[in-house]
Amino acid sequence: MTRSEVLIHQDGDVLAAAAAARLITRIADAQAARGSASVVLTGGRTGIGVLERVRRSPALDAVDWSSVDFYWGDERFLPDGDPERNETQARHALLDHIGVDPSRVHPMAPSDGKFGDDADAAAAHYAEVLATTSAAETDIAVPHFDVLMLGVGEEGHTASLFPDTPYVAERERTVVGVHDCPKPPPTRISLTLPAIRAAGEVWLMTTGKAKAEPIAAALAGAEPVDIPAAGATGRDRTLWLLDADAANTLP
Repeated sequence: MTRSEVLIHQDGDVLAAAAAARLITRIADAQAARGSASVVLTGGRTGIGVLERVRRSPALDAVDWSSVDFYWGDERFLPDGDPERNETQARHALLDHIGVDPSRVHPMAPSDGKFGDDADAAAAHYAEVLATTSAAETDIAVPHFDVLMLGVGEEGHTASLFPDTPYVAERERTVVGVHDCPKPPPTRISLTLPAIRAAGEVWLMTTGKAKAEPIAAALAGAEPVDIPAAGATGRDRTLWLLDADAANTLP
């Protein structure tokens, strides 16, 4: 397990700008090494704010966006185009503006898609999508994720893995349908911790005083069943990107 690194920024705007610059650099480095890159996106104010900053960055053209694969760490199981879907927000913030290859954008199925309202079937299909391009360097059937970005909730959830639920304890599946979420909407699709841990780098990005206690607990070694974000680690690097409020209980 990699040791967690913590970077503290003045506020959410500075965090988003710094993360955007870091993301462009990481993608460009991956493309220089392999010719392509793979990124897992997250939603929320911070995650979408990072994408908006990438779009406005003067370094935007340092990346060949047609050679980037985009995935999602979790998704609200809502109709296609719903403004609350992470995919919808990511498209508006970045993907619709940068010349991506549509075949390399891999959203999770909506609730009005071919699986209807069966979130478990949609999750199983996404697991199949991941397995078709799985990376040889891991035992988990997922692609080579260069960067996997996540948020952190006030109770310590990450992706759509909430404390004291069977989903955070999942060890076999890479993607699960999540039911009866404590936050709306109640039904979601999420990568599991084994899939998250297969990523080269995991970035946990969050802001606000309400996140300070779960962040401190995660960094102190809390069990994932209690603080799911504690179990989100990368193979090569685990990076916590925080604002000053979210970090105010850290040593």
